[in-house]
Amino acid sequence: MLQSTGRHRRTRTLSIAAAVSVASGAGGVYLGLSNDGADAAAVRTVTVSSAAQLEAAVKGATAGTVIQVRGGTYYPTKSLKSSASGTSSARITLQAAAGAKVKIDGSKLPDGSWLAGVYGDYWTVENITWQNAPAHGFVATSSVGGVFRNLVTANNGDSGFTLRGDGTTDNLVQNLDSYGNYDPSGHGHNADGIAVKFGSGTGNKITGARLYNNSDDGLDFWQFSSPVTVEHSWAFGNGENRWKDPAFDGNGNGFKLGGGGASVAHLVNNNAAWDNRKHGFTENSNTGAMSLNRNTAYANAGSGYYFATGKARLGKNLAVRNKGGLRKLGPSTVSAGNNGDKGIAAPAFKSTNVSTAYGARKANGSLPATTFLTTGSTTIGSTMN
Repeated sequence: MLQSTGRHRRTRTLSIAAAVSVASGAGGVYLGLSNDGADAAAVRTVTVSSAAQLEAAVKGATAGTVIQVRGGTYYPTKSLKSSASGTSSARITLQAAAGAKVKIDGSKLPDGSWLAGVYGDYWTVENITWQNAPAHGFVATSSVGGVFRNLVTANNGDSGFTLRGDGTTDNLVQNLDSYGNYDPSGHGHNADGIAVKFGSGTGNKITGARLYNNSDDGLDFWQFSSPVTVEHSWAFGNGENRWKDPAFDGNGNGFKLGGGGASVAHLVNNNAAWDNRKHGFTENSNTGAMSLNRNTAYANAGSGYYFATGKARLGKNLAVRNKGGLRKLGPSTVSAGNNGDKGIAAPAFKSTNVSTAYGARKANGSLPATTFLTTGSTTIGSTMN
């Protein structure tokens, strides 16, 4: 399990020398100067086509670096880590080259290794699959202004994608697929699809995620003491013992919205949780005034919504066929406009065939089109988009 860290010191530099451009050829990486002028920010575009080049490019990144990764599967022999920071006007970018499919595979890393760790600000990481790490897939620590878009974190030895640390501020996680993550050393107890844990910082948002078939929870906000927004995301099939572990200890909530003493008002809108081994949505002892609106919980083994101790406000949420019941709510929880509230029935689903929810994402990376768990209602439940 990740441990809490304090805010780290950084020194930011921004060159005002001529911009630098980089291209790759048979002999390696070549530097040249652009004619942008002496007042231009430093820009280095590095194209990599081997694991060694990738390791060097990440380690050597500075404000303005753009790392373009050519198509293929890369097997680094050490964790990809950087403490460099970009700026709001000169970000550090790590991305697949245009049209390329890139997988970074951790199966050759030493036991216990993360696949990637970013300790700086203003990173953009996009269009890359991070898979088969011995431990965590991708971790951003005390990140400010990060954009993590169109990523896959799959079959890693702990949580797929993690934000952590104090000063974790204004990060966007968009269109993440995170699945099959399982920590054998913990018998599945820690590996979530996405974890925002052990830290603080405002302005963080998760949108368009599919978090499924992970050993622990789809989403986990354990000991994160600032509000996070999560919207238009799906969590399903979490907590099942797919690894035939005789001591399996995965939890299996769809959206675990607290724990460890945090009292935080997270904002949870237009999401869906189904077929999880425990609850669809749960406070997990978070006593904060969370707001949950227009979510759907379907066929979870626990309650659709478990908010027994806090001050959550639930509005226009839908719960159907959850074995633990529609909701378990405490005396300080406010429920209005949800099915099961006075006079409000559950509208019929257009489809309960889940196959399209596993389909390919749209060209821009957004969730696939589906009629699964849609109702056509404009007043209750997730719109599933």
